[in-house]
Amino acid sequence: MSTEQISNVSVQTKANVYFDGKCVSHSITLADGTKKSVGVILPATLTFSTGAPEIMECVAGACEYKLAGSDAWVKSGAGEKFNVLGNAKFEIRVTEAYHYICHFG
Repeated sequence: MSTEQISNVSVQTKANVYFDGKCVSHSITLADGTKKSVGVILPATLTFSTGAPEIMECVAGACEYKLAGSDAWVKSGAGEKFNVLGNAKFEIRVTEAYHYICHFG
Protein backbone atom coordinates (compact mmCIF):
# COMPACT_ATOMS: atom_id res chain seq x y z
CA MET A 1 0.00 0.00 0.00
CA SER A 2 1.39 3.38 -0.93
CA THR A 3 1.53 6.47 1.24
CA GLU A 4 -1.43 8.71 0.46
CA GLN A 5 -0.70 11.61 2.78
CA ILE A 6 2.17 12.98 4.84
CA SER A 7 0.97 15.23 7.66
CA ASN A 8 2.69 18.00 9.64
CA VAL A 9 5.33 18.95 7.08
CA SER A 10 7.07 22.06 5.85
CA VAL A 11 7.03 22.29 2.03
CA GLN A 12 9.62 24.04 -0.11
CA THR A 13 7.37 25.89 -2.55
CA LYS A 14 9.99 26.26 -5.29
CA ALA A 15 10.03 23.05 -7.31
CA ASN A 16 13.14 21.02 -8.09
CA VAL A 17 13.03 20.68 -11.89
CA TYR A 18 15.34 18.17 -13.57
CA PHE A 19 15.88 16.86 -17.09
CA ASP A 20 14.09 19.75 -18.87
CA GLY A 21 10.95 19.23 -16.79
CA LYS A 22 10.77 15.42 -17.10
CA CYS A 23 11.16 15.22 -13.29
CA VAL A 24 9.60 17.75 -10.92
CA SER A 25 9.61 17.42 -7.13
CA HIS A 26 9.12 19.41 -3.95
CA SER A 27 11.29 19.03 -0.86
CA ILE A 28 9.48 18.47 2.41
CA THR A 29 10.68 18.41 6.00
CA LEU A 30 8.81 16.48 8.67
CA ALA A 31 8.35 17.80 12.22
CA ASP A 32 11.24 15.59 13.42
CA GLY A 33 13.60 17.07 10.78
CA THR A 34 13.41 14.10 8.37
CA LYS A 35 13.71 15.22 4.74
CA LYS A 36 11.88 13.73 1.77
CA SER A 37 10.87 14.80 -1.70
CA VAL A 38 7.55 14.23 -3.43
CA GLY A 39 7.34 14.39 -7.19
CA VAL A 40 6.52 13.01 -10.60
CA ILE A 41 8.61 11.71 -13.48
CA LEU A 42 7.07 12.01 -16.93
CA PRO A 43 7.71 9.43 -19.68
CA ALA A 44 11.47 9.23 -20.27
CA THR A 45 14.59 7.19 -19.53
CA LEU A 46 16.76 9.10 -17.05
CA THR A 47 19.93 8.55 -15.01
CA PHE A 48 20.02 9.89 -11.45
CA SER A 49 22.96 10.24 -9.08
CA THR A 50 22.45 10.00 -5.32
CA GLY A 51 24.27 11.63 -2.44
CA ALA A 52 22.65 9.89 0.51
CA PRO A 53 20.96 6.48 0.33
CA GLU A 54 17.38 6.73 -0.93
CA ILE A 55 14.20 4.69 -0.88
CA MET A 56 11.97 5.39 -3.87
CA GLU A 57 8.30 4.72 -3.09
CA CYS A 58 5.82 4.56 -5.96
CA VAL A 59 2.57 6.35 -5.10
CA ALA A 60 0.94 5.99 -8.54
CA GLY A 61 1.93 4.92 -12.02
CA ALA A 62 4.91 2.65 -12.59
CA CYS A 63 8.53 2.55 -13.64
CA GLU A 64 11.36 0.20 -14.40
CA TYR A 65 14.70 0.83 -12.73
CA LYS A 66 18.23 -0.47 -13.09
CA LEU A 67 20.67 -0.05 -10.24
CA ALA A 68 24.38 0.63 -10.78
CA GLY A 69 26.27 -2.58 -11.45
CA SER A 70 23.18 -4.44 -12.66
CA ASP A 71 22.01 -5.20 -16.18
CA ALA A 72 18.48 -6.09 -15.05
CA TRP A 73 15.50 -3.74 -15.34
CA VAL A 74 13.06 -4.24 -12.45
CA LYS A 75 9.42 -3.11 -12.44
CA SER A 76 8.04 -1.01 -9.59
CA GLY A 77 4.37 -0.04 -9.29
CA ALA A 78 2.03 1.64 -6.83
CA GLY A 79 2.77 0.61 -3.24
CA GLU A 80 6.24 -0.74 -4.08
CA LYS A 81 9.63 0.63 -3.04
CA PHE A 82 13.23 0.19 -4.09
CA ASN A 83 16.50 1.11 -2.38
CA VAL A 84 19.36 3.04 -3.93
CA LEU A 85 22.79 3.25 -2.31
CA GLY A 86 24.38 6.59 -1.46
CA ASN A 87 26.87 8.04 -3.95
CA ALA A 88 25.50 5.79 -6.68
CA LYS A 89 23.66 6.07 -9.97
CA PHE A 90 20.48 4.43 -11.13
CA GLU A 91 18.48 4.51 -14.33
CA ILE A 92 14.73 4.85 -14.41
CA ARG A 93 12.46 4.16 -17.36
CA VAL A 94 8.94 5.60 -17.26
CA THR A 95 6.15 5.09 -19.81
CA GLU A 96 3.32 6.64 -17.75
CA ALA A 97 3.61 9.34 -15.10
CA TYR A 98 5.47 7.89 -12.08
CA HIS A 99 4.44 9.60 -8.82
CA TYR A 100 6.92 9.04 -6.02
CA ILE A 101 8.14 9.84 -2.55
CA CYS A 102 11.91 9.83 -2.13
CA HIS A 103 12.87 8.93 1.44
CA PHE A 104 16.43 10.08 2.24
CA GLY A 105 18.76 8.50 4.75
